[in-house]
Amino acid sequence: MPATPPASVELAVVERNGFVESRHHGVAVVLAPDGTEKLALGEVTAAFLPRSSMKPLQALACLSAGAELADERLAIAMASHCGTERHAEVARGILQSAGLTEDDLGCPAAWPTDTASRDEMVRDHAAPSPLRMNCSGKHAAMLVTCVANGWPTEGYLDVQHPLQVHIREVIERLVGERMTTTAIDGCGAPVYAMSLVGLARAIQRIATSSERSPFALHRSAGTLVRAVRENAWTIDGPGRPDTVVIERLGVFSKMGAEGVQVMTAPDGTTVALKMLDGSNRAGWAVALRLLERVGALSAQDVADTLALLPLSISGGGREVGAIRSAV
Repeated sequence: MPATPPASVELAVVERNGFVESRHHGVAVVLAPDGTEKLALGEVTAAFLPRSSMKPLQALACLSAGAELADERLAIAMASHCGTERHAEVARGILQSAGLTEDDLGCPAAWPTDTASRDEMVRDHAAPSPLRMNCSGKHAAMLVTCVANGWPTEGYLDVQHPLQVHIREVIERLVGERMTTTAIDGCGAPVYAMSLVGLARAIQRIATSSERSPFALHRSAGTLVRAVRENAWTIDGPGRPDTVVIERLGVFSKMGAEGVQVMTAPDGTTVALKMLDGSNRAGWAVALRLLERVGALSAQDVADTLALLPLSISGGGREVGAIRSAV
């Protein structure tokens, strides 16, 4: 049976000429640097699908299984990129390092979401490609992990494949919950239902890990976080929200489809949220304001960053309103 919608609160509004045109209700949780629950808005223990906000967990699982990835090739493993040629080249390089090609990718062919890249492909009479799909980095990492372990690359997305069994085990360890519900993400990979507080706990564990930790999984997580911060362009794309937030604030940030957003501030404070209507347009604003609200980010830094995000509402070719946080 479908899950009952969790108790929620109003997280954001859309204003047009001072009139509230739309309202986004959802659930959010903020964890203090020590992992304690600092703020809960709505029913944060209800199960939901984290979608691409789960990618850091999947990327870390690939590392822990022996995938030899570093720098931009590691960062793109947790990306939801916009499909530029540079993104495609990095994903292609991962595949070539293991003797594979884009034909081995299990994600569907797609056009870039980056308009300039799509226009260039159209002018060149190119076709949609799995490399341009926003999850191609994750899939390339999964395939490299299979090769490193001698696992078959065919069927690597099946939930019973050794790769996916390992990924699920790592996810359960990080989240602290059993994964009892499995669905198929837009890219074809398994995605697991979990609580919002469980996702926040997992993201915080990754984002606050050190490469000098005595524990191998934490060392790998520290390497992943450094790769993301040093190659923020891979995660989304130049000028795009997750990339902007990472570059400007040093925040570990990852959007997930259907209104999911996670962020960890440099001090370890972590926020996770889910918009019940599935809209992603307000997630960055709400997450940043929540980090500001609990003192993890300064008001000026947040305001300066929000000014660079696509939050304005236009009318007649000019700005007449904005998408803004209600919390």
